[in-house]
Order: sequence, then structure tokens, then C-alpha cells
Amino acid sequence: PEFLREGSALHDTLNPDRIVIGEHDKKSGDTLEALYRDFYGEKTPPTIRTNLPTAELIKYASNALLATKISFINMIANICEKIPSVDVTIVAKAMGLDKRIGPSFLNAGLGYGGSCFPKDVKALIAYSKKLGYTPELLEAVENVNETQPYKAVQLCKKFLGNLKSKKIAILGLSFKPNTDDMREARSIPIINQLLKEGANITAYDPVAIPNAKSIFKDRIKYTSSAIECLKNADCCIIVTEWNELKKLTPENFTKNMRQPILIDGRRIYDPKQFSQKLKFVAIGLGQSKVKKV
Repeated sequence: PEFLREGSALHDTLNPDRIVIGEHDKKSGDTLEALYRDFYGEKTPPTIRTNLPTAELIKYASNALLATKISFINMIANICEKIPSVDVTIVAKAMGLDKRIGPSFLNAGLGYGGSCFPKDVKALIAYSKKLGYTPELLEAVENVNETQPYKAVQLCKKFLGNLKSKKIAILGLSFKPNTDDMREARSIPIINQLLKEGANITAYDPVAIPNAKSIFKDRIKYTSSAIECLKNADCCIIVTEWNELKKLTPENFTKNMRQPILIDGRRIYDPKQFSQKLKFVAIGLGQSKVKKV
């Protein structure tokens, strides 16, 4: 099995954490291991050789655990939001310093998407049930992920009340930065729900708009820049943590939006800096009661 991250495949190919070889027999395993050792030389990572079913399960178990870490920190984020002055980013940072836990995949947000995690979690659940075992933990992981995107819509409604005819700016459409992949992107349930609520959607993404058009058609408006997307918006939701979005300042929002309301769904902004200039809420950020505008 391969363990490459989308958007980082070349780096991961050249710098793997481990090699897993599922072999039919010793000869085929020897041949494949020799190929890898010839390619990586002294930098050959730890190598696990095993049978085919075990190798396959390693792949599914790895992705399921990473998905579990994401849903776990999102669950903690939802708890943090109910406690004034508590910030999930600080909680996660401290957790990540524990060598038993590590910092990876502890970034709270709107949930995971893409071609691997949703598919692999569903597959492992289905296969386990076929074997007569119900993986309750994975079902919970999936449930948290399915409901997490709607947090953004709930926060919109806390500020604006009825969303009918309100203009909502969506920054980021792809399931993660550095890819145009819209498979299981968290923008999809968010935008679909906002449309059901009667909102008008304006969206921007550096590369994913062509793929997004095949999904949303002309039901939403697409823009060529983040600033254009913000023009006259009543609320903005950060859905994908693109680097160019991280460079936006509070003034970019206050000068362009009709109502400067920002929902940081990926925790890319400094709460202290942004909350001083505009109405600001973020996933996993505890605060006092929000006043509707």
C-alpha cells in the first residue's frame, strides 16, 4: 500500500516514514525490498514485510486512526466553544507535545474530506460488519465528521438569524489546500445547507473553481479573488486553509464586507487581532454569547 498525501505526493515518495510490503511469497518480497533499498540506499526507511491481508489492513487502519484524531479534536473543539476563554488550538498544542500523542492531525476545523479518509473509514466499517463486528468507535468518528461542517452554518445563524437573501462569502472550496480536489470537500455540505436556508453564495478558491462548477453549477457565484468574494458580504466562512487566505488582514474584511462577520473554520487567524476589528468567531474558540446583527 502507498501512504502518499494528496498535494505532497512527490515529497512523500522521496521521504517515506516506512515501507510496507505485502508479499505473495518470500521471492516476490525479496525482489520488491531490493528495489526499494536500491532506490533509497542509506535512507531506506523502516520496512515491514507481511502477507497481503495484513498489508491491506495496515493501510485502512492508518487512515482510520488519522480520521479518528481529526474527529476527536473536533469533538474537543465543540466542547471548548461552550467554555468562555478556552481555545482548542492551545489545548491541541499542549496535547501534541506529549510524545505518545504527537501534534499531527490535531488541527480542529470543519472535518476531513478527500478521496481517502471518508472512503476508507466507510469501507472498514462495512467490512467489519460483514465479519460480524460493529466498530462503534469508527461509526462515531464518521458521525462527528458528517455533522462538523454544519457548525459553520450554525455560527452564521447565531450572528444573522434568518439567512434568507443574506450574502455569504465562502473562501476555499477544495477539501484541502494545494489541490483542486472537491471529493468529499467540506464546502459541499456547507454551501448546500446555506442554499437551503435561502442565502446567496459567493465563493473563491485559487484552483478548485472549475471542479466546483461541476457540482454547484450556477447556483452560486464564483470570483477571481478573495477580495472580490468579500465585496458586500454579510458573513464570511473560511473553509480551506490556503496560504494566500492566511495573508488577509482584518482591514480586508472590514473595508469590503457589508457586515464584517468572520467565521474561521480552519483556525488560520489570530483571534485577539481579528476580534478587535470585526465580529469574529472560530471553531473551538470559547466566547460569550453572540449578539445578532
